[in-house]
Amino acid sequence: MNRFQRFLIPLAGIAVIYFAWDRYGWPGFAVASGALLMWLLLHFTRLMHVLKQAAERPIGYVASAVMLNVKLKPKVTLMHVMAMTRSLGELLSPKDQQPEVYRWTDPGGSSVTCEFLDGRLVKWSLYRPPVEAEPAPAPAGDTPAAP
Repeated sequence: MNRFQRFLIPLAGIAVIYFAWDRYGWPGFAVASGALLMWLLLHFTRLMHVLKQAAERPIGYVASAVMLNVKLKPKVTLMHVMAMTRSLGELLSPKDQQPEVYRWTDPGGSSVTCEFLDGRLVKWSLYRPPVEAEPAPAPAGDTPAAP
């Protein structure tokens, strides 16, 4: 689907501009071009906002890995995951090779490792560190009395 979008979206934009020009002339061309430009600017603004938020946080940081794990869905984009975490992921795979593997870790040591193929989430896994057993406190009635 992603490969088709590379060609389908620009072709749809050109078709909209052509049909607007064919039907309404130059005013139609201006309105259709303006609408497509506004759509592009909205996407660019969202991308810049997500990247600005991610630049202000440490790489690979997330507030709660468990909550991130619950919110993830297959086929979401890397930009969508970055918007959820407000952080760039720690790149675990070799640079510029598919699939791309990123990890986000929370302060408690839990982490979510995500695998992206062509910029879309394919699979992910949650790691939680083992919980150490705390010794049980002694019952209040077993303390010796003071002399």
